[in-house]
Amino acid sequence: MKKTTKRPEAIHTWLLMLKASQSIGRYLLPPVLKAGLGDSDFRVLDVLLHKGPMPVNAIGPKVNLNPGSVSVAVDRLYKKGLVSRLENASDRRVRTVSLTEKGRKMFVPLFRQHAALVEQAFHDVSPEEQRQVEDVLKRIGQRADRLASEHNR
Repeated sequence: MKKTTKRPEAIHTWLLMLKASQSIGRYLLPPVLKAGLGDSDFRVLDVLLHKGPMPVNAIGPKVNLNPGSVSVAVDRLYKKGLVSRLENASDRRVRTVSLTEKGRKMFVPLFRQHAALVEQAFHDVSPEEQRQVEDVLKRIGQRADRLASEHNR
């Protein structure tokens, strides 16, 4: 008799993805909190470090935060002297946010530590497995985006 393998249930795979993401978050968050930042603060500083100065309204989509949450995070970071805000001369509604030198000096070592912790979390994953995971997650995300767009029409 031939043994057939049952296809895994998508809901189970999704739950495993969710649990893995939550576990990694719990592992990565303590150094961020110890540095006096929250998760949203870290994400804003990360995008400014890697993408450079940008308008407040451009930050949210890059870090998965709504406009109000971005404004609150930028205000917190501004009060700590970690970012600057510059009004656009031609449109005062637009404010460009940049890392300050103080922000860079504080965040670069924290980001390096964060990256090292991520590497530790992926220690048991081969480069080939990591490429496969990236490919699968991209396809799942793209399909979900297409389905969401179709559903919202």
